[in-house]
Amino acid sequence: MYRLAFSIGLTGAFLLFWANGAVGIIGSENNPANLLFGAVFIVGFLGAVISRLRPKGMSYTLFIVALVQFAVPLFALFVWPAKASWGDAGVNGVLAINLIFVAIFLVSAWLFRRAIRQDSQ
Repeated sequence: MYRLAFSIGLTGAFLLFWANGAVGIIGSENNPANLLFGAVFIVGFLGAVISRLRPKGMSYTLFIVALVQFAVPLFALFVWPAKASWGDAGVNGVLAINLIFVAIFLVSAWLFRRAIRQDSQ
């Protein structure tokens, strides 16, 4: 269960990095609002280091990563409404894309939580 949780979380991070770098999630890849997604990676890295990759800590880390992922486009919308060109996807499209990543990170967090229970049996 632990390996599956780790794989899903890492795949989500890779896809986020790839999509954001290639075409950008908020508007184009040149939009400075896309730099806010760096917070997702920082939180994930720090959480992994602090938790020493243990399932309980990783569960909390991935849950917080999902919250940060959810907050990034909202922050961009309210702080930089003029600069956050939402491109062809529009606000709803950007929020939908982010919800996909939120779901990936939440599934990973849930699987880490299940790994805790599996280890205790």
